[in-house]
Amino acid sequence: MKTLKEQLIGAWKLVSYIEIPVDGSEALYPMGKQPMGIIMYTHDGYMSAQLMHPQRNNFVSGDWFNGTDQEYKQEASSYIAYTGPFHVDEEKQTLTHTMFTSLFPNWTGQTQPRVVKVEGNLLHLSTASPIVSGSKTINAFL
Repeated sequence: MKTLKEQLIGAWKLVSYIEIPVDGSEALYPMGKQPMGIIMYTHDGYMSAQLMHPQRNNFVSGDWFNGTDQEYKQEASSYIAYTGPFHVDEEKQTLTHTMFTSLFPNWTGQTQPRVVKVEGNLLHLSTASPIVSGSKTINAFL
């Protein structure tokens, strides 16, 4: 039988991204109901996550360093990206992501636990504790 780390290695296509507010209010889909993205885990212990809303507008200027304030707001609010080392505790069957770089600067340098479950060709990830997103305290499920 493969270890949890061995099961994670490779690229996984995003199927869904749902945020469940801890206050019991309605589920949120900040990346839309059909988000796009990939999370990758490498043999040498690194990961990269890229998630985005599928309906993003191009910058009118065509220059990513010359957007309007509204274009930059849309760009950052419709994309999640971070990368860095990951660690698996095989005994406890736990996973952590350490953000070496992150589009959201507050995460840079953080290590965050994830709840992980591999079922055949599906990888289920969620935050292990609530986070703040869109001014709500939520649990995220991928």
